Amino acid sequence: MSLCRYLPVPSDRMGIIWSLLSVKDSIILEYGPAGTTHFSMGFYGTLGVDWQQRLFTTHMNEDDVVMGDVTRLEEAIVELDKSYEPKVIFVVASSISAVIGTDIKGVCNYMQKEVQAKLVAFEQGGFRGDYSIGLTEVYKLLVNNLPCKEQKKRKKVFNIIGASMGSYRAASDVWELQNLMREAFGYEMHTCLCHETSVDEIADIGTAEINLVMRQEGLPAAEVLKNKFDMPFVFSAPYGYAATLAWLEDVGKILGQVPDVKMCARLRLKAQNTASLKMYAMMMGRKKTPQAAVIGEYDLVKGLSAFLRSVGIDVKYKLCSHSLKSIVEPELDIQYISVEKEKIDILKKMQKTLVLADDVSHRLCDSSNVVVRVSAPFIDGAQIATHLPLLGEKGTDFLLESIEAYYQTLA
Repeated sequence: MSLCRYLPVPSDRMGIIWSLLSVKDSIILEYGPAGTTHFSMGFYGTLGVDWQQRLFTTHMNEDDVVMGDVTRLEEAIVELDKSYEPKVIFVVASSISAVIGTDIKGVCNYMQKEVQAKLVAFEQGGFRGDYSIGLTEVYKLLVNNLPCKEQKKRKKVFNIIGASMGSYRAASDVWELQNLMREAFGYEMHTCLCHETSVDEIADIGTAEINLVMRQEGLPAAEVLKNKFDMPFVFSAPYGYAATLAWLEDVGKILGQVPDVKMCARLRLKAQNTASLKMYAMMMGRKKTPQAAVIGEYDLVKGLSAFLRSVGIDVKYKLCSHSLKSIVEPELDIQYISVEKEKIDILKKMQKTLVLADDVSHRLCDSSNVVVRVSAPFIDGAQIATHLPLLGEKGTDFLLESIEAYYQTLA
């Protein structure tokens, strides 16, 4: 691992914990030293995740590590079950317990008869990859462990899979997808993995008619639900008016329902009006060719880059903020730069570029660039609003204002 000047990419363990903290009526118990959990709590708070009375640690001393004694873990499981009466206790391995090879799953198996809560083990411990790997695991384990065997279908209901609270504007993007589905088809959301959901909602996840997968990490879970409950899914994160319209049409084909006519007409008109920006970009090109850099999670980079190209902006850099291990057939021009210095050098050399990225990247760009925050980490201000998406119709409205501001700097 190379030296890190700013913030390292979160581990698989971090992605698992921030996802589980969004599941109400459950408790997360980390088997590890108290300092590890305490350090993480502040980070989860910046993501807008409420960890109060939800995240606990067993603590570990030298004897636990050297001798492999799991008494603390056993006692903590029993105590939490009696004190809080959760429906599920998620037992998560820390880095220390993963290193010494503690059999978390085995402990949960024999302790299950001692408690009322369902015990679900996560043994990753932060060594199987970055948070994108953790997200894949958490979505898959939730749909494998919590849903009931019998599911009676409900009409006009959908699920969302792949809403990571570690993503910038995750709550707003979920809000936008709900609005799109409500206006286009009259559908309401049932379960969202993982944003403000509950044990009971996940238990009934198979009752929905369709799953909307926002990111590639959610595809394995969608496949599990398709096989278990015959649930179709649509995989896409629609950035731009045309992409949103195409996404609605794909959803409509599965539902056997045409999207709302007035809504489609509105999106087509907006898409046509946006096409004029491409001509404007060509005119600008005589002075300075419009160019952009997009930095963030894979599906964000892919979607935003396609939208920028559609309005005449050449995307010079497409940098993924996590490894591409969980991505099936990633686009060749989307890079993951593991050595931070190489990424810093790229950012410092940018001139008159529209930079859609995180706060650290913005600090490294000079004043000739127009910077827009679209990804984590966000350190120069709180994320408060839940109605300012990046995707869908309203997200495109916002992005176009940023593009217009960028064009003014080139005029």
